[in-house]
Amino acid sequence: MHHPSAIIDPSAKIDESVDIGPFSLIGPDVTIGKDTKIESHVILKGPTIIGERNHIFQFSTVGDGSPDKKYKNEPTLLKIGEDNIIREGVTIHRGTVQDQGETVIGNRNLIMAYSHIAHDCILGDDIVLTNQAALAGSVKVGNGAILGGYAIVHQFCSIGSYSFCAMGSSVNKDVPAYVKVRGNPAKPFGINTTGIKRLGYSKEVIESLRSAYRSIYRQKLTVEEALSALSDLRAKHDEVNIFLVSIEESARGISR
Repeated sequence: MHHPSAIIDPSAKIDESVDIGPFSLIGPDVTIGKDTKIESHVILKGPTIIGERNHIFQFSTVGDGSPDKKYKNEPTLLKIGEDNIIREGVTIHRGTVQDQGETVIGNRNLIMAYSHIAHDCILGDDIVLTNQAALAGSVKVGNGAILGGYAIVHQFCSIGSYSFCAMGSSVNKDVPAYVKVRGNPAKPFGINTTGIKRLGYSKEVIESLRSAYRSIYRQKLTVEEALSALSDLRAKHDEVNIFLVSIEESARGISR
């Protein structure tokens, strides 16, 4: 399953079912779970832990150190879950000791061609990064979020679960859960109804999220006033609570 031209460090821990293509380089301190496929010309550096059934395409560099000037080649970590697809030319960096020391990617994510995930990012599950989307250091992305092509996210921002960043968005504030943003700087333009309909949300839940969105963004209330006014609705619907918690936990302030 390993092409003879692949270069594999003897210390790498690779399940016997892993398929490694020609001219790929697997460095020390790399662990790869079963049924993962590494295409040709992939570079994997460690310490990196890659779970099961991942597929990494050609010319990707995964697990390299950060170009952050404070990074001094400390042995930080990259952890990748299961069933992820990492397409051509993707770059993913390990963490830094100045932050949490590890970059974490969950399960079932689609990371499309030439996307970048910088140091100390935390990605949940079922996320899509479209071609050349880029996350700066210490960005958090919630479950089911979608970033369009060429979308970029400023360091320390949070992208809420099931949110949507349109093509070319320049995100410099936190994006609440379920919210769509676009533009430079990115501004909200409604609830991601297309995405949540795919999740099978009821009409009542979708309308409740729209109502909560209007309270936050369109009724000329302060955030604190809107949160207070939505206490009954958040108690009724978990989805509304997720939306409001993502606002309450915002450290950089939300896109408005």
